[in-house]
Amino acid sequence: MSNDASPFSLLLELYPAPQMSQALSKDRLVEHWTAFEHALAGAQARLGIISPADAEQIRSISAESINQEDLWETSKNVGYPILSLVRQIAGQLPDGPDGRVHFGTTTQDVMDTAQALQLRDARDILAAQVSRIGDGLTRLVAKHSKTAMPGRTHGQQAVPTTFGAHLAPLLGELSRTRSRLHVCREAAATVSLYGAGGTSAALGSQVREIRSLMAEELGLHSDDVSWHTARDRVVEVAQVCMILAGTCARLARNVIDLSRSEIAEVFEAAGNHRGASSTMPQKANPILSEGIIGMSAIIGPLTASLGRTMEMPQERSAGEWQIEWHVIPQVLQLTSSTMAAAEELLDGIRIDDQAMAKNLTVDGGLIMAEASMIGLADELGREHAHDIVYAAAQAVRSTGTDLATAIGAQLEASGNAGRVTIPGPEDYLGEAAQMCESAIGAWAETGGA
Repeated sequence: MSNDASPFSLLLELYPAPQMSQALSKDRLVEHWTAFEHALAGAQARLGIISPADAEQIRSISAESINQEDLWETSKNVGYPILSLVRQIAGQLPDGPDGRVHFGTTTQDVMDTAQALQLRDARDILAAQVSRIGDGLTRLVAKHSKTAMPGRTHGQQAVPTTFGAHLAPLLGELSRTRSRLHVCREAAATVSLYGAGGTSAALGSQVREIRSLMAEELGLHSDDVSWHTARDRVVEVAQVCMILAGTCARLARNVIDLSRSEIAEVFEAAGNHRGASSTMPQKANPILSEGIIGMSAIIGPLTASLGRTMEMPQERSAGEWQIEWHVIPQVLQLTSSTMAAAEELLDGIRIDDQAMAKNLTVDGGLIMAEASMIGLADELGREHAHDIVYAAAQAVRSTGTDLATAIGAQLEASGNAGRVTIPGPEDYLGEAAQMCESAIGAWAETGGA
């Protein structure tokens, strides 16, 4: 039996994203906090604020030397973990350098900088996942740019489209979000060093140089305006995650819908007992798609809760900051898990183009009703043509006749008898193929993001 008493998430167990889990781990967070103190001491030594010898000793204290059991227990009393961290670092130093740890800074500086490092690393993980998903979509869009299938609106057949054109909007959305992800990563990866009230008073006249040197060492950006209470950049990262998860959820929703027994055009990967039911032997449930939708549905409300962080009063939070402590790791982990599932889904997706072709003929061929109306509109006018085809559609459904025959009967009855020619679905695809090309081109253009 496991001795881990932490809450168990069945979602994250079944849909893991281990790289993100590692980036968000307690050990990694303590490393980031320690790295802040190292960078601060190093920058202050370079500017003559503390001695190089003191800085060297501070920087020699590793994150592995921090007693985490004591760290977390002490933090329950203090309310924040940095006092305990600083005292543990100082406690391992001799007189002199022990008094130079955390010199002039404050808890939020350490924690916000660590979060900036987390967001930077998380963005890189997500960006790699976006690239793999986009590449998978690109291959499908290119392969199926001319694979005709029923287009559906309001859950019903509408006009013909292609499977490539069906996926192209997803690829376009992903291209835009890859750019968004790049922008928010650059903004959020910003060092914090502003002291107790955001004025940097305790850090002295060289604070801007200290901040810049720290940013250089940590691989972050520097901003000379405090962001202790300005949380827009953090919120933006979560919003981009929500958009990414939403894109994956739409893909998953369409796979579920198109894998219905009555449609049977698209399926998840096959496998022994994959998606099996405990009681219905015939079932092969779309388990990846279901997980994607479930996780995406959680990310939205979590992200919405971050709106409260924008309310931070005066110069420091009065409880709003704590929202981030729980929500940001959850959003990042769930987003990465969602995308890992979407990547697996695309890798194993199965397309039945014969079923797509067959489904174009169901409902008496009424999927070509708009094409028939447009064909008659030049001669009859659009509204009259609409009425003719509408009446014909009712006849197709009530009598079982075909669309061309029904339209011919309606034309004759209205005194407009003539031969009716209805194009085939493959001849009424509009700019489906060109749309696929445009989506693929847009994805290629964001490749450097």
